[in-house]
Amino acid sequence: MKALHNFLEKKVKPNFVEGGKLSRFWVVYDSLETFAFTPGHVTKKGAHIRDSIDLKRTMFLVIVAMVPALLFGMWNVGHQYYLSIGEITTADPYSAMLWEKFQVGLVKTLPLIVVSYGVGLGIEFIFAGLRKHSINEGFLVSGMLIPLIMPVDVPLWMVAVATAFAVIIGKEVFGGTGMNILNVALTARAFLFFAYPKQMSGEIWIHDVAASATNGMLADGYTGATALGHLANTVGKPVDGEVAGSVMGMFGDAGMYSFMDSFLGLIPGCIGETSALAILIGAGILIWTGIGSWRIMLSFLIGGLAMGAIFNAFGANAYMTLPAVHQIVIGGFMFGMVFMATDPVTAAQTNTGKLIYGFFGGFFSIMIRVFNPAYPEGVMMAILFMNVMAPMIDHYVIQANIKRRMKRTALATAAA
Repeated sequence: MKALHNFLEKKVKPNFVEGGKLSRFWVVYDSLETFAFTPGHVTKKGAHIRDSIDLKRTMFLVIVAMVPALLFGMWNVGHQYYLSIGEITTADPYSAMLWEKFQVGLVKTLPLIVVSYGVGLGIEFIFAGLRKHSINEGFLVSGMLIPLIMPVDVPLWMVAVATAFAVIIGKEVFGGTGMNILNVALTARAFLFFAYPKQMSGEIWIHDVAASATNGMLADGYTGATALGHLANTVGKPVDGEVAGSVMGMFGDAGMYSFMDSFLGLIPGCIGETSALAILIGAGILIWTGIGSWRIMLSFLIGGLAMGAIFNAFGANAYMTLPAVHQIVIGGFMFGMVFMATDPVTAAQTNTGKLIYGFFGGFFSIMIRVFNPAYPEGVMMAILFMNVMAPMIDHYVIQANIKRRMKRTALATAAA
């Protein structure tokens, strides 16, 4: 490594510094060099890491934590595809057509990742050049998060437009990495949700399921809807009605969305969001390395379970009767809890604030998805809302600490 470092410093770097023939591409060289070697400068604004590793290494570890969800998501894309056309059945072993399943997922997922990183990093390079600073590392994580929270058949141009909107409006206008108010990846998802609602619903959750249905290839019992999409259809219907009975039967032990299948991730959904098990492996990596906040994850989980239990107590519609523990393993709840709510930039910063922030994030996630069928994925809305509330939460937590210390000081002074 020392020989490589000397080669870069003496032979390559001089071409990119001011006055060199490639000086206009300094940000590109700097971003690649600092992947291998610790930079010789310190951060003066924005995100700061108070640890022995720098921001780039921290972002890399977050990506490592997402790998289990990514790999499982690729396999599940192919698994759902072959189930939909009847090439395999639920009785077949999961290893059946293993490579074929993974290949389908790889072909569908890789272009999404390339587009996300290509557009996002391209914009980051432009802004870094205009502002004359090095490339920030924040998009290393956002670039992977965006494809993982997308439906498998979302058009690539929509991913490109959403990524550009999220990076420019969600981050760069606020000053770049460490200065944004809203989670960048969720901003991309919210943009698509509101700008293209028709294209973000329907037959896009299982690869090519619409074409399979048109050609008469669709196996019985499979549709393009997600678990939350089916549950949304029960809102406003009688609890013991035919529609509610049919949908809730899918969430029983033998149903398509049983608790175990939902926990393992053997259901349609966004690429990286279906497997609670794979996501929890990532949570373990983040907590073990000290990068992800266990306070936010735990309180987020408790908030979701509390709201689910309250709904269970009332049971006003079939959706509310779904067990609380089943609620948290469907949709994007677990993925949002581990990878979105814990965003160190947009989450609360104080320890008490993290508990409050996480609890209401999970609480509102379940409440929004059940109360309003138009927003079946309430996690996105809940986390974005709590992103906005995070500074206020921290403010009141700090003020409470100040008042408590002033009161303690006053009592000590009076006693003396």
